[in-house]
Amino acid sequence: MASELLPTVFLPHGAGPCFFMPWQPADTWDATAHWLRELLPTLGIRPQALLVISAHWEESVFTLNTQAAPGLLYDYYGFPPHTYELQWPAPGAPELAGPVAQLIEQAGFATAIEQQRGFDHGVFVPLKLVCPQADIPVLQLSLRADMDAAAHLALGQALAPLREQGVLIIGSGMSFHNIPLMRANLALPTPVVTAFDQWLTETVGLPPSERNQALQDWTEAPGARLAHPDAEHLLPLHVVAGAAGSDRGATAFHTVAMGVPLAGYVFGGRE
Repeated sequence: MASELLPTVFLPHGAGPCFFMPWQPADTWDATAHWLRELLPTLGIRPQALLVISAHWEESVFTLNTQAAPGLLYDYYGFPPHTYELQWPAPGAPELAGPVAQLIEQAGFATAIEQQRGFDHGVFVPLKLVCPQADIPVLQLSLRADMDAAAHLALGQALAPLREQGVLIIGSGMSFHNIPLMRANLALPTPVVTAFDQWLTETVGLPPSERNQALQDWTEAPGARLAHPDAEHLLPLHVVAGAAGSDRGATAFHTVAMGVPLAGYVFGGRE
């Protein structure tokens, strides 16, 4: 039987405001945009709130944005002027911040609050497609700047009870994030480029204990540091995998964009 818990989701958020501007080739981000638009209907859920962990927010301790109405942080550079005027006025979820902080602290982690930072583009760019009405409250949670893989898996495990409370836990990153290589925009991914993608696809589908151990040791995977010279775009996956508990993961989306493989993963949910 399918789990009655809400699933957890890792989604690729693209390159800057890529879904809202011309691109070359023109269809580079079309498949990703289509998957994001269909995500909630495909999952068959209407969450009461979204808890989002974005690659683009790091703090010394896990930090929660407790604003009732966060603005937007246009944290990308060199894009067309209209992309700095995008709007996505989703409400915050300050009432959720206290219970989330309590779960994190019970797991032995320090927490902090943030009351000025806007939603970064790892939040508003993909979620503008996922939830264009901007009518689901959003609580953003930072990564921890030490990029400790085990800590982010444990963070996810601490957050797992939220799945019983109508909260959809979303990790926003990229399954492959090597900017110089992506800018080179290879015609086809080569075997050395696809090695980590293949490993990650296999790893996500493993039994949870094996999956989590492999993710903890992700730097030992083939092509790991080619795919992720830095860890910040991968660790949101660790959080949602940890929160998945005993639920297995599956590749829900796969494409090639800017010459590299990109994937979205869903843990649990209906079968």
